[in-house]
Amino acid sequence: MAVFPASIPSPPISSFEVGPLTIHFYALCILTGIVIAVWLTQRRLSRRGAESGLVLDVALWAVPFGIVGGRFYHVVTHPGDYFFPGANLLKTLYVWEGGLAIFGAIIFGGIGAYIACRRRGLRFTAFADALVPGLLFAQAFGRFGNYFNHELFGGPTTLPWGLQIESTNAAFPPGLPAGTLFHPLFLYEMIWNTIGAFLIIYLERRLRLHSGRTLALYFIWYGVGRAWFESLRLDPTEFVYLGLKANVIAALLLAVLGVIVLVVQARRHVPRPDGPYLPGRGPAARADAVAASDQTAEIASPDESGAAHVGAPPAPPVASGEDPQP
Repeated sequence: MAVFPASIPSPPISSFEVGPLTIHFYALCILTGIVIAVWLTQRRLSRRGAESGLVLDVALWAVPFGIVGGRFYHVVTHPGDYFFPGANLLKTLYVWEGGLAIFGAIIFGGIGAYIACRRRGLRFTAFADALVPGLLFAQAFGRFGNYFNHELFGGPTTLPWGLQIESTNAAFPPGLPAGTLFHPLFLYEMIWNTIGAFLIIYLERRLRLHSGRTLALYFIWYGVGRAWFESLRLDPTEFVYLGLKANVIAALLLAVLGVIVLVVQARRHVPRPDGPYLPGRGPAARADAVAASDQTAEIASPDESGAAHVGAPPAPPVASGEDPQP
């Protein structure tokens, strides 16, 4: 009786048809992650006094910026996949086929979120801190999309959770026999991100983190983990500096940035903000402005004789038959 090693099979399909439309599992995973991130971030911000629907307004800026940035970073770091004689340049836009780099998404998505926060009068650090757990959950779901695309795997392994990759895959390492199993880095990162989300929520409550400190923990946690995963990754990359892949360098820089933010905020002794809004913005500020406007209108409103009240006390009444002149 033949004994077959346990392993994780790659899914036989990566998409399905609905009428004339082709639905890609990768895109569904990305969308699911976005929905979870929006819902959880809104829930966390609402507990801190934010209006309902606020996160959706920010997402309408951050998500498109993030998709553009993620795709741009991926194409720039993998030019050989898109720019060669006879290449279809439109494929640089085919995000549903995979290829959204998180580092580009973080940079561009952060820019979009900052613009939206300024427009809505929201503290950017308050939004970013509230976003962190949802962002990690979203990244975990996004990695599940990599599984459907048969990508994001590491070196050969004989472990029972080794990932099957077909030898016809363009990323299959040359020189290895068909049937070789690989480390499922997508699964490792899913687990890492999920643990990070719960751990950061715990530390945030325990240490009463605020003013960007939660975001800094995310930078450190994700940066360290991603640097490790990228060092194991076999997917081809064309940018290597000082023997390190571009993504490893980016991940380490992200972790260093997180440490810098924590140190700077600790030295500044920034007090905990009263709420998620900038001074003079938000529902309370609008209510105060309306009340002040109503009070001003009441003071300036005319009396029955047509004269305007200017705040002076009324003259004493004159008795009947009495000369009002001194």
